[in-house]
Amino acid sequence: MTLFEDLKWRGLIKDVAGEESELQKVLDGSPFSFYWGTDPTADSLHLGHYSSLCMAKRLANAGHHPVLLCGGATGRIGDPRPTAEREIISEETVNNNINGIRSQITSLVPSAELVDNYDWMKDYTFLGFLRDIGKYINVNYMLDKDIIRRRLETGITFAEFSYMLLQGYDFLHLFQEKKCIMQVAGSDQWGNITTGVDLIRKIANETAYAFTMPLILDPTGKKFGKSEGNALWLDKEKTSPYAIYQYLINSDDSKVLEYLKVFTFLTKEQIEDVYAQQQAAPETRIAQKTLAWEVVKDIHGKEEADNAVMVSQKLFAGDFKGLSVKDIMAGLGGVPSFEYKEELPLIDVLVNNKIASSRREAREFITGKAVSVNGDVITDESTVITKAMAIEGQILIFRRGKKKYFIGKI
Repeated sequence: MTLFEDLKWRGLIKDVAGEESELQKVLDGSPFSFYWGTDPTADSLHLGHYSSLCMAKRLANAGHHPVLLCGGATGRIGDPRPTAEREIISEETVNNNINGIRSQITSLVPSAELVDNYDWMKDYTFLGFLRDIGKYINVNYMLDKDIIRRRLETGITFAEFSYMLLQGYDFLHLFQEKKCIMQVAGSDQWGNITTGVDLIRKIANETAYAFTMPLILDPTGKKFGKSEGNALWLDKEKTSPYAIYQYLINSDDSKVLEYLKVFTFLTKEQIEDVYAQQQAAPETRIAQKTLAWEVVKDIHGKEEADNAVMVSQKLFAGDFKGLSVKDIMAGLGGVPSFEYKEELPLIDVLVNNKIASSRREAREFITGKAVSVNGDVITDESTVITKAMAIEGQILIFRRGKKKYFIGKI
């Protein structure tokens, strides 16, 4: 299977600048340089970016050269959002974010050449930019772009409106200086991408190529991202490897095949085999388990992926020994919780916090060995639950029966 065929099978080619047949010739032809970019809106990338980095790695694995841009210049302006203007972030924050992102890109795509558009924009005068670039792009052309049209009713600042020219110039600059003949991005960047293609055609009198990937959505139809409130960060201090594993292992059956194609480097044959096993025995969730392990392995390494499996198994069994509070909360974050202020006998804790509806019911649970604290079954109702028992001094985990969990927060 050629690179183009593989990308098509994975559903990774959405919009194409020019003829798809020409794109196919380039992708399957001699090695070339391409670029993908992101703005440093946070000090870490998230799972939404990861699909694009997977694309960069796929092209790199096929012999092509990735130039990955972190937008120190465009990040100071902000890409237009569909609903409202982005908050301007300080230059200090921009620089800090760039450092965090660059280290992640280096880890995930080791062959990448890293660039920052601030390097070529910081000395470009406003008048020079208007003369050199602005005169080649018609305002009507810009107004016709989807993201701009959607913002006209609510209002858009000149800074945001100009963003398209900045990103278009990035493509032209990298075409001229780095011989990048192709840009790859998410489909929400289509207007910015085609502006770059047009600038290269008008100014350099050359042909450039570009295509977008479909935005990867969660089961509710939201894209993975910071602004959507569902970001899974690639920085393990912000989102633990287990939290990513836990999220993906709970992927909806309707999405898991798509995620396997987009987020893993398994071959077509391997993915089809896993999915066939899933359809034959859905209760095994083999597709979700494979997806979760492969993604964590690629982002954080095999040791972290294996550890995530171990944490998952321990939580399922109610064994919390050796687990961190961060991993426990990632697995049990949605269960009822309460503040544990006063040290009381177990029976009072159960009743006061609605773990049992009455002292009689609480007694039945306790004598029936159906109550555990931090994984240890307690059969004496007078046992005082002390704060010293808390895991890392922070939480107490009460389990009633096999599946009912409650967390006491110190």
